[in-house]
Amino acid sequence: MGDARVAELLDDVRSAMAALTKTLETASDIAEVLHAVCVEAVRVVPGADMASITAIDGRGPRTAAYTDERALEVDRAQYTASDGPSLRAAATAETVRLSLDNASELWPEFAASAKQVGVSSYLAAPLRIDDHLTGAINLFGFGDHGFAEADSKLLDLYVVVVTFGLRTVRRYQQVREMADHLETAMRSRAVIEQAKGILMATLKISDDAAIERLIAYSQDTNTKLRQIAADFVRKASVPDNR
Repeated sequence: MGDARVAELLDDVRSAMAALTKTLETASDIAEVLHAVCVEAVRVVPGADMASITAIDGRGPRTAAYTDERALEVDRAQYTASDGPSLRAAATAETVRLSLDNASELWPEFAASAKQVGVSSYLAAPLRIDDHLTGAINLFGFGDHGFAEADSKLLDLYVVVVTFGLRTVRRYQQVREMADHLETAMRSRAVIEQAKGILMATLKISDDAAIERLIAYSQDTNTKLRQIAADFVRKASVPDNR
């Protein structure tokens, strides 16, 4: 590979990384990020015509993003057979590259599905976000080139950057979820304290007696304590015009 070609490939990688970084900064959800990862993967690796991301968690494998419906069809054939190059890459943490002529004996279901949609070459690199989410980035080529070793190295490089970005997004989501849960808990506590105070003032009862009444009514009506408290506060705040 000449210097000019190497420089061109590096420019493609740099452009793809810049575009992906922008998406990470502006995307509203993880689905948008994963789709961008697929789009830029096709740009990074020569000979790639389609891309998908296989995500594996406690529910099993699924396709989290893809650039073409045909890629999704090939992925599903692997999931149905519980084997294929994408699942192998995820399980072994090793990149798999092949020509379809060499895949028929090892993965017949995958090979048949891939050939049916015109795929002749395949490349899958393992993707590990954390202990609960692993998978692979999958590239599909219509040309019968089987992808070169250099293509595999380019995808490996791309995956390193993608992994860092996705881990950052996932951590942000986890922190956001924790913050949302904390906010909900604080709101629940506030309205319960308000209802308890109204009961204490109205019935001249203690703090413990007020909360016991709220809990008892919650259990009797099979209604969440927060909802019982909110309904009580709302009714107490409505003027009695009778």
